[in-house]
Amino acid sequence: MSNISVSIPGDLKQKIAKIEEINWSAVAREAFEEKIKQIEFLRKIASKGKLTEKGAKEIGDKINLSMAKKFKGM
Repeated sequence: MSNISVSIPGDLKQKIAKIEEINWSAVAREAFEEKIKQIEFLRKIASKGKLTEKGAKEIGDKINLSMAKKFKGM
């Protein structure tokens, strides 16, 4: 497995350090994977035809709702 570095503000680092029971690498990995899925999904849609501003907003709203449900359940 490869490693990357992520820069975060100092106050966030302090909050993370206080919560030892969380595997922060796994949290970051899942966030990266989810963002990649979103981008790949949008690129697939865009490659199939013209995406209107209204269509893009609808897709964005669906993604936001899906993410909200996912993280609310955590």
